[in-house]
Amino acid sequence: MMNPLLRDFPDEFETERLIIRAPRPGTGALLNEAVRESLDELRPWMPWADHEPTIEESEEVCRRAHAKFLLREDLTLHLWLKDGAPFGLPDGALAGCSGLHRMDWNVPRFEIGYWLRTCLHGHGLMTEAVKGIADFAFTHLEARRVEIRCDARNEKSAAVARRAGFELEGHLRHETRDHNDSLRDTLIFSRVRDD
Repeated sequence: MMNPLLRDFPDEFETERLIIRAPRPGTGALLNEAVRESLDELRPWMPWADHEPTIEESEEVCRRAHAKFLLREDLTLHLWLKDGAPFGLPDGALAGCSGLHRMDWNVPRFEIGYWLRTCLHGHGLMTEAVKGIADFAFTHLEARRVEIRCDARNEKSAAVARRAGFELEGHLRHETRDHNDSLRDTLIFSRVRDD
């Protein structure tokens, strides 16, 4: 297996309506704006959404994610609108976050996680992003398997996985505890690359 740190691949790519790229220093204020707008919707699913972050905290998140991307430890990706006008946002507005996480470079296997700012729900942007990120993983990272795992109660997240062409592989009952310490079921979706 090639050392992941020595792998060269793009840190930016595009889909029809999005520019998808690794986090960069200096984008914390834009991340903060998107998170604050979406906190009520994020809070049930994301343990980090337990408080309204400061701009400094959001900038720290961007810088840590940038460093982890360079080290190939975690591949967070920010989603930027090419044209914000149809959504009442400026061009280049941060639409949400996604990325390739909990990777196993020996397979290679990756898990896609995602959230979209509240004002952009219902336009197919997250499905577009997930398809693009999965294609990026298969093409540039030589992925054999890409997964999406979500709380079984998170119907919107499961719907994105299905629309993006991922197959439901399993429903794990009482698989883990959520951030409120309640037992939760987990759905596992996947796409695989066949020989």
